[in-house]
Amino acid sequence: MNGLEALVLGLLQGLTEYLPVSSSGHLAIASTLFGIEGEESLSFTILVHVATVFSTLVVLGKEVGWILKGLFKFEMNPETRYAINIVISMIPVGIVGIFFKDVVEDIFGSGLMIVGLMLLLTALLLTFSYYAKPRQKGTISCKDAFIIGLAQACAVMPGLSRSGSTIATGLLLGNKKENMAQFSFLMVIPPILGEALLDVLKIMNGESIGGDISASSLLIGFVAAFVSGCVACKWMINIVKKGKLIYFAVYCAIVGTVTLVYSLF
Repeated sequence: MNGLEALVLGLLQGLTEYLPVSSSGHLAIASTLFGIEGEESLSFTILVHVATVFSTLVVLGKEVGWILKGLFKFEMNPETRYAINIVISMIPVGIVGIFFKDVVEDIFGSGLMIVGLMLLLTALLLTFSYYAKPRQKGTISCKDAFIIGLAQACAVMPGLSRSGSTIATGLLLGNKKENMAQFSFLMVIPPILGEALLDVLKIMNGESIGGDISASSLLIGFVAAFVSGCVACKWMINIVKKGKLIYFAVYCAIVGTVTLVYSLF
């Protein structure tokens, strides 16, 4: 992977991580076009995901500070309940990460057909959430947090948008638009940082996870993902509040169809 490819993939990750169009799917498509495969693609994907976590911390720093401040009061308050919901949402993806990591890695190397199918599924989810009109809830419940967490666990599939799946699921459960964008972006922070920590431990134990990517390419990809992620995160929060997810459903349907046809021929 050269610097230009790292720049393009980093920008793509930062933009598509928050927009409900599947960052993993777009990275898989771009990596295939660039001829980047296997361990090299996977390790780069992990790095740029960490970069977008940092962009979340920057954009939603006030909300993160609110949660931490409430936690250190050591009492059951709205901040603590919010943190508990985030922990609950992590359970399904944690199970997938611990027991099915090898399966997920194999799926990422299985070609573009699965990406195309999952993009079409993302389009369906976004469409359902756009037209559904459930009763609006004031707060996200523990039950809803777990169900949204299940959606996040399913979104490890390349092409199934994590933000699209979690936001759409939350909306279908009756949660308010303004609550779901924030919760969706905050709930992904612990799992990705946990994955990064595991990779650091592997490096300390002498294992290689980086393939043949140079340090400069990794840096370029990281910075590109961070900057574009900051822009996309702010943009997406406003889009969800305005309820314009249907446009992304159309986009996912088009890209998914093209990807599926490409994989077949």
